[in-house]
Amino acid sequence: MINKPQPSFEKIVFFILLAFITIFLTYILMPFFFAIFWAVLIASIFAPLYKYFNKKIKNPNLCASMALAVVLLCLILPVGLIIDLLIVESIDIYQSLNSSSSNWQKILSDMLQSLGKNPIFATLNLDQAFLINKSQEALKAFTGYVFNHISEFTQNTILILINFAVMIYSLFYFLRDGERLINTLTKNIPVDKKHIDHFINQFLTTAKSSLKFTFVIGGIQGLLGGLVFYFTGIERALVWGVLMFGLSVVPAVGSAIIWLPAGIIMLFLGHIWQGITILVFCSVVISSVDNLLRPVLMGRDTQMHSLLIFLSTLGGLAAFGFSGFVLGPVIAALFVAIWKLFPEIYMEKVK
Repeated sequence: MINKPQPSFEKIVFFILLAFITIFLTYILMPFFFAIFWAVLIASIFAPLYKYFNKKIKNPNLCASMALAVVLLCLILPVGLIIDLLIVESIDIYQSLNSSSSNWQKILSDMLQSLGKNPIFATLNLDQAFLINKSQEALKAFTGYVFNHISEFTQNTILILINFAVMIYSLFYFLRDGERLINTLTKNIPVDKKHIDHFINQFLTTAKSSLKFTFVIGGIQGLLGGLVFYFTGIERALVWGVLMFGLSVVPAVGSAIIWLPAGIIMLFLGHIWQGITILVFCSVVISSVDNLLRPVLMGRDTQMHSLLIFLSTLGGLAAFGFSGFVLGPVIAALFVAIWKLFPEIYMEKVK
């Protein structure tokens, strides 16, 4: 029988101190978690570009600066312009809804009266006053929700700018020193290098697949949705297209949150061909884009079941907000990876 060496008092104190300092550092860096996360993710995507520059120019700082400039021009600047446009247009929509609340009530009343003449709806004995009152409350709740979130966003401008600056600053060093940081990490963590490489590969593959899915499928859905809204005469089609782009990250439902009510409302308002066009085009074309490309862009790369992708994406959005559409599938992929490695590690321990 082999006696295992007992840990000495000095080692116990050391590990307690190590755990305390690690937890304390994590607490300090927690406010910048999402900034650092996005910096790591963007650096992994643009690392080949940095390597290409580094082959031509033997100056790491200059190469990282050039790659960072490309990131700003191709990714961050367009996203910033879209967010700015969305905020301005959302404020306009909120103000127009508040200023024309009486017009909305009249439109709703006329719509319910026309529906009441229909034999099918007449048998339902709908209480028009009740429906108008509840619709008005829902409209006020919706506009209040929009206004509150816009106010929160504008009030946190300083915090957003600080996180953005942290992300850009971190991105520069992750582009320049990314490989060295990974090598240092694998050398100092007491885990087999092949296991660490497996986790890093799973993280990067899943994160890139999530972004690829969002920008490709979301961009196509937002573009098609904005175009069909424009041609059917819906105001602020660009804003609705951007919203469909953003909501496309939600699996199963996605952009239907926007185009389905829009098509139904157009039918109720008497715009028959416009409503039919929106419903038919979006249900056939836009939904097909999601159903056909999602397994190709997401499931095939991550090697995860569609149900796990669905649940992890929704859970990530609920837990982490916007960044959750990447973090949720990443955590799920790491969970699957560690359980796949468990039998191998367990057998090694048994031997």
